[in-house]
Amino acid sequence: MGFLVKGKPLSWKQSEKHRAYVREHGITQFLNILKKNQGREDLDFLWGDEVEGFLVKTEIKDGKKAVKLSLNGAEILQKLEVAEAEAEKEAEEKAGCGTCPPSVIFHPEYGRFMIETTPSGPYGGYTRDLRCVEANMRVRREKIKKFTKPGEIYSTMTTYPLMGDGDFATPSYKPNGPVAKSQYVPDELINPHPRFATLTENIRTRRGSKVDIRVPLFKDKNTKKGESQIHMDAMAFGMGCCCLQVTFLARNLEEARNLYDHLAVLGPIMLSLSAATPFYRGRVADTDVRWSVISQSVDDRTPSERGENGDKSQKIAKSRYDSISCYIGEESSGYFKSKYNDLEDLEYDKKTYERLVKEGVDKVLAKHVSHLWIRDPLVIYENRIEIDDSKDVDHFENIQSTNWQSVRFKPPPSDKIGWRVEFRTMEVQITDFENAAFTVFIALVSRAILAFRLNLYIPISKVDENMKTAHKRESVTKEKFFWRQSLGNTVKAHMAKKPSII
Repeated sequence: MGFLVKGKPLSWKQSEKHRAYVREHGITQFLNILKKNQGREDLDFLWGDEVEGFLVKTEIKDGKKAVKLSLNGAEILQKLEVAEAEAEKEAEEKAGCGTCPPSVIFHPEYGRFMIETTPSGPYGGYTRDLRCVEANMRVRREKIKKFTKPGEIYSTMTTYPLMGDGDFATPSYKPNGPVAKSQYVPDELINPHPRFATLTENIRTRRGSKVDIRVPLFKDKNTKKGESQIHMDAMAFGMGCCCLQVTFLARNLEEARNLYDHLAVLGPIMLSLSAATPFYRGRVADTDVRWSVISQSVDDRTPSERGENGDKSQKIAKSRYDSISCYIGEESSGYFKSKYNDLEDLEYDKKTYERLVKEGVDKVLAKHVSHLWIRDPLVIYENRIEIDDSKDVDHFENIQSTNWQSVRFKPPPSDKIGWRVEFRTMEVQITDFENAAFTVFIALVSRAILAFRLNLYIPISKVDENMKTAHKRESVTKEKFFWRQSLGNTVKAHMAKKPSII
């Protein structure tokens, strides 16, 4: 969903004089968060999921049934907000389980056709909580269904397969709008909240051109000679993809850093396992995951930062939507070693790094934050520039939330919430059962990592190679991934035990 606030977002030109201020005060806010929460302990295991989906509408055209993307999401969201406010007053327990979150929350997403759903409260650390996940997901779908128009369906597919192919949406609009300037899709696809259009336009302006998305085309006997790629040219093709994300509350800062690293290793594996994106613009792709498309759709790097002019001094290796580039673990954990951060010439903002180290932040965490700070703030609200750094976190979240990486380390935004880790690579599935299965699985794996002190570390360069492998078609059955052979002393001790004889 991103960082949404009320206010007027500034254009790229208007924000120029404020960007340095936001960057500097974002670090101040991070340091304040760190000082307040360095010793924070949250004993309860709390977690939750986010499921994204989109609306389609079936129509009869020329005597045949046709399916189009429905741009009715924003209107449905308004009705859902009113209905949920009334439901909260009743405080009813839902989903047939006494420990389930009582209801659900609906959120806007990039596309006017999209709706994001979450439980109204976190799940807990008991087996019964696992049983609530699918039930809650079903409740969300049923609530949306109450406000859909005749013929409308809420689908949890990763992409609408015909986006950008002819007259694909209802209502129908023409492409080449002033925001995205896409030859395939209209600006009316973008959510009406001003942040999203500003984000789209500012990425294009900073980059110096439209985004250029290329996906390998699946070839068969009917493929025209010379065709090898599917081309897309707008943020909507990427941020219009739907996904499944799970966030975990860690006990403390040390546990959050440890979990972040290990979930990062699992990122490519779970992307491959959940692969569900074979179609773009009405064509069959020679890949089956969404990740690279989103990465290319928000790539705001200038030609120099992309290394296109021959000058490598300003080159940034990755888009701001990509796999992580460095671990953040502590060597005192016994497993993390600095040699695992083996990417050569990792880009980081040296001024930010030096300030963080001077303020007492350890070098590994300082490198992580200063690596995020190589990016510019993309959306600045004119009424949220001069704020209280001791209480507000807007400037930190401005840059943090637009570094869309495979896992996200999330410092406490307030006294009510602790250190969290968000797992971001999984593709959304068609059914609630499948989405619940993946959600529960990664929740159990996160517990196993911590309970058994598993060691999943591999060099970060191998994680990058695994991400590339995950993009190959049918990678889950046909490819091999880098994986650690020894998973830690706890596992070794368990495996060495002789079976008892009864």
